[in-house]
Amino acid sequence: MRALNPTVLVVGATGRFAGLIVPQLVRRNATVRALIRDPANAEKARRLGASEVVTGNLRNPQSLGNAVEGVDGVFHIGPAFAPDETAMGVAMVEAAGRAGVRKFVFSSVIQPTNTRLKNHASKVPVEDALYSTNMEYTILHPANFMQNIAAAWPSIVRDGVFSEPFPKTAKLARVDYRDVAEVAAIALTEARLSYATLELCADGMHCREEIVSMMSEELGRSISAGEPTFGEWAANTRLPYDDRQLQLLAKVHEHYAKYGLGGNSLTLRCALGREPRSLRSFIRELALQTAQVA
Repeated sequence: MRALNPTVLVVGATGRFAGLIVPQLVRRNATVRALIRDPANAEKARRLGASEVVTGNLRNPQSLGNAVEGVDGVFHIGPAFAPDETAMGVAMVEAAGRAGVRKFVFSSVIQPTNTRLKNHASKVPVEDALYSTNMEYTILHPANFMQNIAAAWPSIVRDGVFSEPFPKTAKLARVDYRDVAEVAAIALTEARLSYATLELCADGMHCREEIVSMMSEELGRSISAGEPTFGEWAANTRLPYDDRQLQLLAKVHEHYAKYGLGGNSLTLRCALGREPRSLRSFIRELALQTAQVA
């Protein structure tokens, strides 16, 4: 049964991924309260569709209490590779529980019990904390985000090379985070995904050789698959990470090199009630945007 006009707190509502949740909630008649750290982002949150904006810090329990007061649901995604990501996630769960929040959606990671990867294992205590609340939780396990390809797209178009720091033959499950956002919004405004833990992947696992073939066809020119070292790749991408965070990311890519990343699209298809966005359609969309600019 659909809740009537619930108020939902979206953590990091102006971020690259949480920002995709806001319009999905608005489409479902939810009132969005955006939790932002920088007051300068308030107008951006409103443009996305937030009706309310609160400033807070995941490291400040008092500000979390103020943020969750009076809301029906919470969407939470932690800051990637932050050393205290677990503590921040647990604090948000506890604050929501104390405030009597009804629904909580946590954007976790695919294979969180792969404890060899610390950024995966850091999600487990947050999931565990949800099990000891009276909230209707929904836990999302998304695969590698297609939006990571979008971030690299300008250099792909400029240089004709799509590079990732693992073998071009490694096959990865990926997902368009817009589909994840839709699932999150469904979970926060309806009952049918309550208490579900959902692996979210698009159909198929693709290696970089297959991906550059798609790119070449959609752009109408040749794109090649690069295989840089992690150090070379990190220097070129200029990620806003410190040495510790880069080491954690390097471990993820080492895992991809050895094992790829498995995933199945069945759950996402069922949750959406339609076919998930494909990697081909995602690349086609990027290519069309490039053609419109040219």
